[in-house]
Amino acid sequence: MSNLTKNFFIALSNNEFLNKSAQKWGFRLGAEQFVAGVDVDSVLASVKNLNEKGISATVDHLGEFITERSKSISAKKNILELINQIYEEKIDCHISVKLTQLGLDITEEFCLENMQEIVGLAHEYGIFINIDMEDYLHYEQTLHIVDHLRKHYDNVGTVIQSYLYRAEDDMDKLSDVRLRLVKGAYKESEDVAYQTKQAIDQNFLKLAKKRMQGDTFTSIATHDHNIINQLIAFAEREQIDKSKFEFQMLYGFRTDMQQSLANDGYLFCTYVPFGHDWYGYFMRRLAERPQNINLIIKDKFYTADNRLKKTPVIIGSAIAASLAYLLFRRKR
Repeated sequence: MSNLTKNFFIALSNNEFLNKSAQKWGFRLGAEQFVAGVDVDSVLASVKNLNEKGISATVDHLGEFITERSKSISAKKNILELINQIYEEKIDCHISVKLTQLGLDITEEFCLENMQEIVGLAHEYGIFINIDMEDYLHYEQTLHIVDHLRKHYDNVGTVIQSYLYRAEDDMDKLSDVRLRLVKGAYKESEDVAYQTKQAIDQNFLKLAKKRMQGDTFTSIATHDHNIINQLIAFAEREQIDKSKFEFQMLYGFRTDMQQSLANDGYLFCTYVPFGHDWYGYFMRRLAERPQNINLIIKDKFYTADNRLKKTPVIIGSAIAASLAYLLFRRKR
């Protein structure tokens, strides 16, 4: 059942009609629950609010799989503007980028040129750039660009996805690189990736513990309180300093737990997306962990005293529209 749910949301994330509709209507229905606005000023206002609570942030200008040079150049300019404002306003924040937004599907050379400009400016300001890992089709290209950039800059890292069989080998090769550890949110073949939640979770724990015992900073990205509690117990048992790792969660998800971990003295970083292209991002978050539906329903559909809210919310609207559309296509 979990695989069926995951496949369902991944299918929705790739639906062009729903994506365009979501871009048009999302912020009228409550998309701000999980996307911190559409422009640089709005996202940085959200980050400042997190900073006041003792929480750091990584900001993602949403967009991917771009095939037009003009759109990739526009995305690059937005990211450069973001870097300049983070520096000028002294905000506790770094940047996450997707290479397919910056031209990887156009040419690797074009993408690398854009990334060199981004990482170069960030290096001048002492700002870290994290290169998000996308689907397996782009995996080798992503590692190649990371490797190239690392020859010239020390302020760039990437992501390890625990659902990949090769995750541990690649993590070991990147032992001196700052990494974010995630489970993985794309539909991948059983030839390259674990297919069950149990196997993915087990590998995630294994990789996290191994990195925590190393010498390089690691971001542990999960909303699963059971995994977090196991890693906290492991860190205490092994006397691992809290400065060697941080926990990460997505903006708008489990906010009470985010604050609790920060209050307990753990480094905490919230992944804060912004921009119009939010639909595919959100559907993959539901695919990655369907339990996120329960978190959002509880937060957005019900009041503190468990009364049903009357105002429209994006999760209900998005899923209802998605189901209606798929049913319509099936009938045709």
